[in-house]
Amino acid sequence: MTMTHRCILLSLLVICLPTLTTADEPVANNKSELADLLGAGESDAFARAIEPRAFSFPEDHGPHEAFRNEWWYFTGNLDGEDERRFGFELTIFRFSLAPDGTGGGWRTNQVYIAHFAVTDVGGEQFHATEKSARGAVGLAGATSRPFRVWIDDWEIRGIGEDVWRVRAGHEDFAIDLELTALKPPVLNGVDGLSQKSDEPGNASYYYSMPRWGTLGQVRIGEDLHDVVGSSWLDREWSTSALASDQQGWDWFALQFDDNTELMFYGLRKTDGTQDVMSAGTWVDPDGTSLKLERDEVAIEVTRHWESPRGGVYPAGWRLAIPDKGLQVDVAPVMDDQELSTIVRYWEGAVDVSGTRYGNPISGRGYVELTGYAEDPAPDD
Repeated sequence: MTMTHRCILLSLLVICLPTLTTADEPVANNKSELADLLGAGESDAFARAIEPRAFSFPEDHGPHEAFRNEWWYFTGNLDGEDERRFGFELTIFRFSLAPDGTGGGWRTNQVYIAHFAVTDVGGEQFHATEKSARGAVGLAGATSRPFRVWIDDWEIRGIGEDVWRVRAGHEDFAIDLELTALKPPVLNGVDGLSQKSDEPGNASYYYSMPRWGTLGQVRIGEDLHDVVGSSWLDREWSTSALASDQQGWDWFALQFDDNTELMFYGLRKTDGTQDVMSAGTWVDPDGTSLKLERDEVAIEVTRHWESPRGGVYPAGWRLAIPDKGLQVDVAPVMDDQELSTIVRYWEGAVDVSGTRYGNPISGRGYVELTGYAEDPAPDD
C-alpha cells in the first residue's frame, strides 16, 4: 500500500547492501516473513510516528531522515493518441540502515531503491524493473528545496508550483511525464497519523495527492506514445508498521469520473481475517476528505488469478460504501501485473464500474496486493 507500503525491503537491504549499484538489475530474492520485516525490530534510535503532527508543504514532500524509511509513490492511468492504454508505477524508497553516522564520500547510512513498471494494455505486456543505490556521491538522494528525489537518472522533481516531472527508463520501456496537482494534499488517518496496529508507534505519517493531470510520453521498445491521463501520489514515512500477527494488505486507490477518490487498505492477519486497523479516506470534488473505518467499506473478492511464479492473488472485487451510496466492481486491466523485484507483489491498473446513489459511475485506479506469494530462497 503505499503504506505502509514498504518497509518490507529494509531487512533485505542490510543483506544486499555490499552489492547495491545504480544498475537496474534484479537484486537476489531472499525468503522473509512480512510481519518481521515490518515490525519494530531494533528501531528505538529512530523517530516514531506516535501522535499527529503539523504538516508543512512543500517541505514535507522532501526527506525525513530521522525515520527509518519512507517512500514517494506514483501510479497512473494514461491514454495514447492511438487509443492505446497504459498504466505506470514509479516508487522510490529511502532507508536508513543506522540512525546516524552518514559520513562522507561512499560512507552513508542511506540506501535508495526504486520500482518502475509499465502496463501496456494494447500490447498485452507488463514490464517491471528496479534500481538501487547508496545515498552518496550523487548516486541517489532526496532534497526539499528544490524538491527532488532520484536514483541515477530516475527522478521525481518539482519544476513549478504544483507541477512535477516524473521520469524513468529501461532499454525496453520508459516514461517522461509532467504532472500538475489538481487537488491539495489529503491527510490520511487521524490528521495524517495512520495507525497500522494497536501497538504504539506501529504507524506512519501518511498523505496522498489523489489527482494529478498528466501528459508526456511512454516508450515501449523504440515506439514513442504521446499520452494524457491521471496520476496518484502517496507519501509515507515511518519506523515500524505491521504487528507480528499481520501478514499483508490489499490497497486500493480509485479515481471516479465524478471527481471523487477513494483510498482504502485492508490489513490481513495471519489467520486470513481483516484487521480492525484497516482504514481509508474518501475525497470529495472540492478536496474535502473523510476518514473511513474498516466497517464502513465492504469488499468482496469475486475472482482469483494464479501466478505462474507461484501464489494466488485476488483478481476482481465488489466494493461498497453504503454511506456514500457507492457500489462498484473493480477489475484489473490485465491479470499478470506482478512485480518480481527484491520482494514479489502484485500492483496493477484497474477499471471501476457501478453506481453511486443509483446513478452510473466509472473510474480507474491502482491496486496493490502483498503477502500472497513467498519468494523462493536463493538456492531453491
